[in-house]
Order: sequence, then structure tokens, then C-alpha cells
Amino acid sequence: MNCKPKVFIYILLCSMCCMANKTVAQLNVQSSYALIKRIVPAAAQKFIVQPLPVTEAKDAFEVEGAKGKIILRGNNGVAIASALYHYLAEYTHCQITWNGSNLKLPANLPMPAAKVHKATPYKYRYYLNYCTYSYSMSWWDWKRWEKEIDWMALHGINMPLAITGQEYVWDKVYKSMGFSNHDMQKFFTGPAYFGWFYMGNVDAWDGPLPTTWITSHRDLQVKILQRERELGIKPVLPAFTGHVPASFKKHYPKAKLKQTNWNNGFADTYILDSEDPLFAQIGKKFIEEQTKVYGTDHLYSADTFNENEPPSNDPKFLSELSARVYDGMKGADPKAVWVMQGWLFFSDRKFWKNEQIKALLNAVPNDHMIVLDLNTDYEPIWKRTEAFYGKPWIWNMLHNYGGNNSLFGRIEAVAAQPAQALADSASGKMIGIGLTMEAIQQTPVLYELMAQNTWQNKPVNLDEWLPQYVFNRYGVKSKEAVDAWQILRTTVFNGKDIRDGAESIITGRPTLDSAAVWTRTHLNYNRKDLLPAWDKIVAAIPLCKQSSGFNYDLVDVTRQVLANYGRPVQLKWIKAYQDKNDKAFVKYTNEYLALIADIDKLLATQKDFMLGPWIADARAWGTNPAEKALYEKNARNLITLWGGADSPLHEYSCRQWSGLLNDFYKVRWQKFFGVLQASLETGKEPDFKLFDKSISDWEWQWVNSSKTYPVAPNGSSTLIVQQLYEKYRANMGNDLK
Repeated sequence: MNCKPKVFIYILLCSMCCMANKTVAQLNVQSSYALIKRIVPAAAQKFIVQPLPVTEAKDAFEVEGAKGKIILRGNNGVAIASALYHYLAEYTHCQITWNGSNLKLPANLPMPAAKVHKATPYKYRYYLNYCTYSYSMSWWDWKRWEKEIDWMALHGINMPLAITGQEYVWDKVYKSMGFSNHDMQKFFTGPAYFGWFYMGNVDAWDGPLPTTWITSHRDLQVKILQRERELGIKPVLPAFTGHVPASFKKHYPKAKLKQTNWNNGFADTYILDSEDPLFAQIGKKFIEEQTKVYGTDHLYSADTFNENEPPSNDPKFLSELSARVYDGMKGADPKAVWVMQGWLFFSDRKFWKNEQIKALLNAVPNDHMIVLDLNTDYEPIWKRTEAFYGKPWIWNMLHNYGGNNSLFGRIEAVAAQPAQALADSASGKMIGIGLTMEAIQQTPVLYELMAQNTWQNKPVNLDEWLPQYVFNRYGVKSKEAVDAWQILRTTVFNGKDIRDGAESIITGRPTLDSAAVWTRTHLNYNRKDLLPAWDKIVAAIPLCKQSSGFNYDLVDVTRQVLANYGRPVQLKWIKAYQDKNDKAFVKYTNEYLALIADIDKLLATQKDFMLGPWIADARAWGTNPAEKALYEKNARNLITLWGGADSPLHEYSCRQWSGLLNDFYKVRWQKFFGVLQASLETGKEPDFKLFDKSISDWEWQWVNSSKTYPVAPNGSSTLIVQQLYEKYRANMGNDLK
């Protein structure tokens, strides 16, 4: 931004005053027209937007045809956007996803035969997770955010977590208390690690954070919030949970601090005890400062002891702690509603037994707290807590951990369980559904399906919905494509046995075992059972090849099949090594390396599977070479080692991306094979501990290096898939019998 901070804030306040002078309906109509122009610019003039009188307690929309125009009505901008998406999906068979869209509208828009009226049974449709901001959104600019906000509105989301620019508020608060720039540099992490900084797990890692980042992301957050509110979206802003700089003890030597450690190879962080009078003061100050800059919708996210145990399991202690956290919010905003991620009840169930959960929740008035059942499709906490002891709560699909690439999901659960929970008399005050994945921009079918629940109170009929999804996505009716998806439904998306998507051994740190530290290779289906889906989707190429969504899916299914094949090939070279068969060892290790190179070439045809954009987007935020290098290091580190050279989290956020496969994963395997080859030649046992040390040193060098990777796709997805199909399919059929 060219304007100075004070001028910018003044302009913002004037803008907010102007907004206040207009009715909400006027703003929603104007913003809805603007959204339509962004989504379907050539056909925008064919839509009429009208506000829908609020006669129902929850959001509603209508779609109607009149005099060659499509009338979209809604009680707010989200409802109107949902009306648009309903029309596009149902009448023009279009679709908008992160990974390919179909917006080929007919010249003459079809008219609905009768007025369509839809009302949602859910007051709130929640979106995002602290981790999403790191694993997927670290480097987003306004152009990318604008697309995401449109996507939210089209899919009915009205309650997103909004934590961009939080560091600006912390900087203001702590500097007003006497903290220096040096103090704050020892506090803030680099941008890729904000998710865990915000949750109090990590300080300072991969910093120091440049001032330019703090100011630019303050401005970005202002834009994000203004657009969301114009559309009737109510963002959830953060609140104070006690996380303070390490230098706090220097400035306030009498403060009551708890030193805690996340146990993942990082230094201690410091939590201000809620009993300390400073706790309430800082909590109030934070929200006041935040409200000056970002406004408020009275929804605040606060997660105490995220993946850290409290010092006591005494219910009285936990109740008092919870009450003080809420009091910190209420002191600045009497209308404050605490939105709590329920992850701690899932991740540390040994500590959080019913008595402890009840104490934590019951200390806050029911109408001032909402609990996010963060992983409901896998383990519904609401069922073992008497529906959170009377608190309003939201059913969520978590789905993806760490941004790993894996075709996986519980498609039957997502189709049926939200409506089943809503109808269950034991579900208490279920007021919403949501998406709380750690990363996005993959597996779009699960997110389209979850959004389908928004405007109905009955389970989604997958037998009807899935073929319609495929038709809307590809723009043509293909029996082969539908058959492929029916196989995917019963294999990769059956959701059995495992918590989240399996990974491929090729992205694990080299080993003779079946899995590496974070590399879970156990699949929820038999490898051979996925092959017919590959057969069918390859057969669909002639009819579907013009579709961007099809090309993405074609690459994704092929990627999954080849990634799965890594394990059988690994078993071949392991056996050759154990049998001291040098010739076979060379043959199968070469096949293994060729497989990795082939997957890399395949993924280079789709931007969503490329390392280059991730690094380029990171470097783009830098205003000088040092900043660009810092952001590139952040970007490289998070998706490989995660922490330092000895990080226990290495591979947690592994990605099957072109560029990363050839330059990182394949090189590691080449080095490992060199060690094994030397062992075969000398007859001496390999020193695997020495190898692990040398490879972690090499990984750290890679993290700290710099290289420009392509940002544009290269090659034809359909052509390369057909080549790989010819190369691998027959052998796979033999190997996987």
C-alpha cells in the first residue's frame, strides 16, 4: 500500500461509516451484483437480484424466471450467491471448484419452470482451521482471497475463521505495554508457521517477521473483512488465550507465567496464567485494539491448551480458567461469543474426560459459546458429551491433514451424518455444519458434497448426486466417467480403517521398512481395486478431455495409482537387496526412481500439483532479496522438514508435487540406494544412523537453498496419462494380484 497507516485507517473508518448509512439489503444487493459479474461476466445482465424479506429464522433463497431474466432472491449476500450457484448447478450444469471449473453457459439461459425456495436448517456454516492458514493460505494475495470469498458465498459459508493480520494487533498491544521491536522479533514466527504461533505452540521459528509483512497483511485483512461483511458473512476473529512473548518476564517480573512445550522440537513458549490480573487487561486490550482496525461481529476464536495439557485436571481449576478467558472477551465486548475448536477433546482424550470437558464448557453462558466438533465425520465428540452439555455446537468435516495429496474421504458419512445428527434428539443444540480441514485445494468432491447439506435437512442421496456432480464437473455425460466415480466411491472414498488419507512410501524418508516416521502407507482399500477406476477414467478421455475438472481428476487418479505402486516396487528392491542379488537390485531401484520421475512429469501438467507456484507466491511478498529468501525458506521448510534439521515432524506436510518429487524425494532415494549398493559391493552392513544424519543435513541444505521452479503447467495431461497407462497398467495387474 502507498498510503500511510493513519491515512489508511481514516479512509477505512470513513468507508465503514458510509456502509452504515446504507441498509444491509442494499449492500447485499450491490455486493451480489458485483459477485455475479465476477463469476459469469458475460451473462451478468441476465440476472436480477432482489432482497428476500426475513420471514424465517435462518437463511433462505429463491430462484425464479421471468421475462427472460433469472431472479435471485436472498435474505443476505450469501443466500443470493447460493441462489446463483443453485441455478448454475441445477439448470446450466456448471460447477466451480478449486481444482477446475465448468462455466459454459448456454446462450439462452433456461428458465425454471416454477419458483424455487430453499431454506437452510443451519444457522451457521463454519469454515477454516488455524492450520489451513499455514498449509494452504500462507502466501495468498487479495486476488486469491477474492476468489475464495466468492467460493465461500457460493457454497453457503457464512462463518469463516478470519486470522489474517493478527500479528498487527499483537504488535500494537505489546508495544503499547513497552515491548520493543527486538522483543517482538523474538515472538513472531515466519508466516508459514502462524497457525501454531496463534495457538501458542511456537515462537520465533523461521523469522524474524519483517515489518512490511505486518503492515501489508493488516491492509489485506481489512479488504477481506470488508468483502465478507458486504456479503453477509460473519467472520470469527481471534481472542487472547494467554500466549505472551518470552520477554514478558523481563517487563513484568511479578507476572504469573507458565512455561510450556509443544514437544515437537521447538523451544518453550509462555502462557500468562488466567489468575494474573494482567490476563483480563490484555484480553480486553487485544479485542479493543482489534475492533478499532478490523471491526467485530462478536464471534471470537480462543483455544486454550491446544495440544498442551493444562497444569491440573481439577474441574474447579478448569472451570475458573474458562470463565476468565471468557471474561477477557466480555470485558471488551459484552456481546462476545466464544467459538472454541473442540480439537483438544479429540487429541487428548486421556486428559479430557467428561468431567473435565463439562467443567470447561459450563463456566460460560450457553448463549455465549459455540463448540466446533472438529472431526465429526471420524469421531463425533457430541455423542459422548451429552451434545456438549447444552452448548450450541457445529458438525464439521476435517478430512485433510497437513496438505498431503491423497484421494481419501468418508463420502457416505458426509452425505448422511449431518442430517442424521440434526434429527437426533440427543444432538442438543446443533446449530451448524462446517469444514475444518487442515488444508484445502484438493479432493473437491468432498467439499461440493458437504456444501450440498447446507440447504436440506435430509441425507444426500449419493446415487443421484454423484452422477450429477460428474456431469456438472465435466460438462458432458460419460458412462465411463460415472463408472470410474462409482469405483472411487467404494475404494478411496469409503472412509474405512484409517483416520485420514494414506501416503506413498516415495515421499517418506528412505527406509527398508513399509513406512517412515510420518508416512502412513496403509490404505483403506486394496491397491488392485483402484485399477478399474483408472481404466474407466482413461477410457473417458475422448469425450471429457476438454474439461479442466476432468483433466485434474485424471491426473489425480493416475497420481494415486502410481503412488500406490511405489510400495510393490519397493518390496522388489528390498528383496533383491536382502537376497544379495545385485543385478535385480539395480533393475528395481532404477524402476523405482523412474516411477518417481514419471509422477513428477505427470504432475507438471497441472498447476495445483506444482512446487513452483508455492515458492513463487511466497517470494512475491518480499520487498527485498532478504525478505524473498526468508519467505522461500518458510515455504520449503513447512512442506519438508517442518522444523529444524532434526525435526521430528519431517514429512508431516509432505506433498506429491512436481519439482519436489524430482529435486527432493528422488534425490533422497538415490542417496539411500548408493548406501545399499556400497553394502552389496563391500559386504558390510550399512550404517543407517549415519545415513539418517547425513540425509537430515542434506535436507536442511535444501530447505536453505533457492531455485526457480516453473509456475506454468507443461505438457498435456491426457497425453502423458495415456503414455503412463501403456507403460504401467499391465505390470500393475500382475504385481497386484
